[in-house]
Amino acid sequence: MRNSLHAAVLMLSLSGSLIGQEAAHIHTTRDGAKLLKLPKQDDAFGFIIFGDRTGGPPEGIKVLAQAVADANLLDPDLVLTVGDLVNGYNDTKAWQLQATEYRNTMASLRMPWFPVAGNHDVYFRGKDKPNGEHESNFETTFGPLWYAFEHKRSWFIVLYTDEGNPQNGKKDFTDPSCQNMSAEQFAWLEATLAQAKDAPHVFVFMHHPRWLQARYPGADWDRVHKALAKHGNCNAVFAGHLHRMRFDGVRDGIQYFAVASAGANLPMDAPQAGYLHEFHVITVRPEGIQLAAIPIGTVIDPKLISGQLSDDAELLHDKLRPTNLRGLQFLEHGMVQGTLSMEFTNPASQPISLSVLPSLDDGYEFTPDHQHTTIAPLMTTTMDFFVRRAGTKGRAPRLPDLELRVDYLAADRRVTLPSITTEVPLAPPADLTVLPPGDGALSLSARGDCLQIDNASLPLPDGPFTIEAWCMPSAIDDHRALFAKTEQSEFGVFCNDGRLEFSVFLDGHYVIAQTESIVLTKNRWQHVAVVFDGKELRAYVDGVLVVQKAASGKRKTNALPLYIGADTNQNGEPMAFYLGFFDEVRVSSAARYSGNSFTPAAKFEPDSDSVLLLHCDQNAGTWLVDASKNKMHPRRRGNANCVAKQ
Repeated sequence: MRNSLHAAVLMLSLSGSLIGQEAAHIHTTRDGAKLLKLPKQDDAFGFIIFGDRTGGPPEGIKVLAQAVADANLLDPDLVLTVGDLVNGYNDTKAWQLQATEYRNTMASLRMPWFPVAGNHDVYFRGKDKPNGEHESNFETTFGPLWYAFEHKRSWFIVLYTDEGNPQNGKKDFTDPSCQNMSAEQFAWLEATLAQAKDAPHVFVFMHHPRWLQARYPGADWDRVHKALAKHGNCNAVFAGHLHRMRFDGVRDGIQYFAVASAGANLPMDAPQAGYLHEFHVITVRPEGIQLAAIPIGTVIDPKLISGQLSDDAELLHDKLRPTNLRGLQFLEHGMVQGTLSMEFTNPASQPISLSVLPSLDDGYEFTPDHQHTTIAPLMTTTMDFFVRRAGTKGRAPRLPDLELRVDYLAADRRVTLPSITTEVPLAPPADLTVLPPGDGALSLSARGDCLQIDNASLPLPDGPFTIEAWCMPSAIDDHRALFAKTEQSEFGVFCNDGRLEFSVFLDGHYVIAQTESIVLTKNRWQHVAVVFDGKELRAYVDGVLVVQKAASGKRKTNALPLYIGADTNQNGEPMAFYLGFFDEVRVSSAARYSGNSFTPAAKFEPDSDSVLLLHCDQNAGTWLVDASKNKMHPRRRGNANCVAKQ
């Protein structure tokens, strides 16, 4: 099929027939792909680049639709993407639905658009994974995995950065063995660049910004860059994947840009630091090119978002928290009186202006009522507050909050970042006890609602264990976590579009047991139990065995929290939220259930194997009371709340 490069250069048109010179502008070694319509041929022109759509909330498709409307107003000659058009990581049926949604939205463009394939577009999850995963679906639906075309004497080259490991076909962009360009694609690229050597401008588009060596340590980008620089006419390289905008400077005359989001999830809302929904606008003239980033109602120069600013904003958002808190604890009935001392370290490469405003809710008094300081790069400062709270018999306290207001002091401007609200993580009161029994349930009704148990409080030894609860989900779509403390270690229990998944990290890899059919339903109470007995994983719904898989080995632990109703990211923050209700949550250091069926108990009693037991009947201030002997008392996050059971 690909015996020679020249025989594989395709000439495509929208109708599928060859139409003279216009058809000859599409160049690819990928056959059988969707045919692409070419733009009109004129002189000076402009084009637009859309960032990722993947990973955002369902309303993110509306952001993409608005970008399409804005592009139509600006009337460029063409539009390109930088990959991750669909959420993917699914089977063919689900993929096609997402692809149809994206194509229908882009169909409103008045000009041609050209796709780039990203990891979400090609990674397959499900039964009977085909060779190449979703590559064939992408090519027949969107277009070739790599290709080039000429427009007004300028050349546009689209690269594919998720080819995977050539030895075993593995696709994992985090694995260095999967970060190189194949010999086939590289040979095609060199031939295409030679063909375009007399063009005034060459532009390159791809999904992964492989020039970032720390993120892609196995990438052969130096080799690719030298090929791009050889003829001296490559102006710029554009990538996506990061969901944030950055300009990484000029190398051998080639400018390197990452485009932010066009409906994908944003790690934070900080437009001045490159975290926003936007698209790049490029004006091409014989003498050079001009770029601008356009969000709603504003114009941002992407060169202002240096790699340094982008990385510093991420560091501050993820890492700026009070540390080494000391000098304060709850006394009887939640009373507090003492000096709270804490440290703040600036992880950024520029100074920051920091204001700390303590919450005065739930009877707390802080003196002074706020503090302000400037912290030099990588330096640490200490703050002290005298804190007082009167005890309240019979009512557990809530943890006090701190609001952190941060300005990043760049060399040329002051960048205001989103404020951060964080709890002062005091240990629960020693007199927090099991409350009178009731008939309640834990409600998790919105993104951000979950329970958190710090790792230091989780005495779950390596070996057999059981996790179980009564649950009534209000949503079963997408990927949602019931219980998890993952990140290439530990375990997780998930709902994947109604399918139950139980995974445990054993001897260096995840063993995953997932049901083939939908076993979880909305708005109905169901008992869910997962068991690891040292030899296999088992999952039960309403006491009936629904999936089992052989599994053995040593469980790799981590220092991240256990979340109930969420998964954890590498920073220990919750994600993949469950929506619905929980009741009678129990973690046990034993394999409680075996065989094909059992009768679930309506209420659990603590015993010697109970590591955690939550009756979920009533709140206890910031916490839920753990009825096991360990008294771990998970912390309520978001609006997690015990309500009357439905």
